[in-house]
Amino acid sequence: MAKTLVFLEHHEGAVQKGSLGVLAKASQVGGEFAGAIVGADVRAVGEGVGATVWVADDARLAAPLPQPRVDVLAKLVRDEGYDTVLFAQSVLAADVAAGLAARLGAGLNWGLVDFDGETGRAPALQDTVVVDVGWSTPVRIGLFRAGALDADALSGAADIRDASVELEDFSTAAEMVEQAHAEQQGPSIEDAEIIVAGGRGLGAPEKFALAEELARALGGAVAATRAVVDAGWYPYSAQVGQTGKTVSPKLYVALGISGAIQHKVGMQGANVIVAINKDPNAPIFEYSDLGVVGDLHEIVPKLTELVRSRKS
Repeated sequence: MAKTLVFLEHHEGAVQKGSLGVLAKASQVGGEFAGAIVGADVRAVGEGVGATVWVADDARLAAPLPQPRVDVLAKLVRDEGYDTVLFAQSVLAADVAAGLAARLGAGLNWGLVDFDGETGRAPALQDTVVVDVGWSTPVRIGLFRAGALDADALSGAADIRDASVELEDFSTAAEMVEQAHAEQQGPSIEDAEIIVAGGRGLGAPEKFALAEELARALGGAVAATRAVVDAGWYPYSAQVGQTGKTVSPKLYVALGISGAIQHKVGMQGANVIVAINKDPNAPIFEYSDLGVVGDLHEIVPKLTELVRSRKS
């Protein structure tokens, strides 16, 4: 049975939903498991987790830099004998996981959607198949795809334990001088169960109001394609695709999106995909559950009003 450590990423005093989902998965596979929270003034963050939580609380960990977190996790793995370290996908988690793999000489599997304590499962061949993946190293590191697991919080009281902080000289050489905050308004696309995404077919940046109104009516978040982001129509924090974020909502509504493979790999994990596009030959219709051929500028306002009237 695995002895599993889960990196619990946190923001504004709360553990991220993706991390809670990975911790819940660790609790289901048997063996010992614990979470790890790293930062400054973060002891209270772990109190509502409902599991054993190692807390590394140190002023030097305030900035979300990867190398100090690698130091903390590497020491925990060695001192406590963890053989598995799991992460929920994020920019920071990817950096920390890669650094930890290099530090420990551990195998790293990316894009996991499941784990049974010994073997992981991950999509392959542009998500056309799901394959079993394994590790050949004593320590196994896995990074779960965003939205792959339900963000279930564990019940019960937390067992908070202090993790010692010993930082390498090179880990303190970098200093964060400025931190940019996400420009995106509304819910995070990585956590949203409903996403309305806009592409170049919207025609102009101000037309994103159509996507925003529909998302507001549905109670969802707004996403965008790379072409839209590159054109400056919408912030990068909303980009879905190969060079953006991977999302797995229950409903994905694509407005004016052709559906190139680079976008497909970021959203094809959605339970239901609805596409609205005036081009009947758009590639997105090949993998949509429901396709509507027509002018989105006429269809979307009517759809928004219909959703609002149904909800009222």
